[in-house]
Amino acid sequence: MYEYKYVSVEREGWIFSGFQSCQEAIDKEAAQGWRYAGWVPGDITNGMMTRIDLVFEREV
Repeated sequence: MYEYKYVSVEREGWIFSGFQSCQEAIDKEAAQGWRYAGWVPGDITNGMMTRIDLVFEREV
């Protein structure tokens, strides 16, 4: 069985900027025993994703 954790990451800047803090969030959660499993869209404003949720899992 697995448990899941969701970490929100906000867009940084405008159209050509991205979610640079994703790497930092993934490294932080991996150090705590979580494995990156994927992402899902969070908020969409004016047709642009402004937030994504990173999904992490670990066995229980």
